[in-house]
Amino acid sequence: MNLKLTKVQFLNVKIDNLTAEEALIAADNLVQQRKNAFIVTPNVDHLVLLEQNEKLRNAYSNADLTLADGMPIIWFSKFFSHPIKEKISGSDFLPKLCELASKKGYKMFFLGANEGVAEKAAQNLVKTFPNLQIAGHYSPPIGFENSPTEIVKIDQLLATTKPDILAVALGCPKQEILINENKDRWDIPLCLGIGASLDFAAGTMKRAPKWMSNHGLEWFYRMCQEPRRMFKRYIFRDWKFLQLLWKYRKNK
Repeated sequence: MNLKLTKVQFLNVKIDNLTAEEALIAADNLVQQRKNAFIVTPNVDHLVLLEQNEKLRNAYSNADLTLADGMPIIWFSKFFSHPIKEKISGSDFLPKLCELASKKGYKMFFLGANEGVAEKAAQNLVKTFPNLQIAGHYSPPIGFENSPTEIVKIDQLLATTKPDILAVALGCPKQEILINENKDRWDIPLCLGIGASLDFAAGTMKRAPKWMSNHGLEWFYRMCQEPRRMFKRYIFRDWKFLQLLWKYRKNK
């Protein structure tokens, strides 16, 4: 199905103004085009990191689809007079993508998360979508991106299994940079970074209740679950989002 993509400038990123269903159609089109496409899902933390990480900016500039992940982006897009239709978080989008893959016969590969998480996520998703084809899964060790041996191993796994969709769960900016620097060599129709989505699918981490997510409080729920790791991110780093609102205020 043909779908006209309209991009909205929000602070330091251009976001495709789509509903979740439209985003799924766009993703399906990208798989069918087989052009080594790449999806990113910016949230507040991504926008802050984009200001200071050149490799992440390069990755974003090469993305084929950019989906808003976070209620603050939706809220402030209205303030900047360019309202974005809907929040499309990676954790909501992954099950929809798996359902699409199960119907279309697309093979998926899960890369990342802690040992055993990708495997458990795959098992749970196949239970939900019995026709889903999992080409493979692999949880590489910490620091693998600096190991030529590990990179070769991943290359070989992907070359052997030939997935149509690669979901990478390494967190931002690692997952976006890894995809951007390797996607053309991997020759996979569609790659996307999904953060903690495999943990949610595996059941090793609980998602925030829907009402908290809808009111922009998912970050607080995550911080309560992982206070040591998330406090640094949400309190010491993401307050800089306010600086971005001021910096780009003339774009209103």
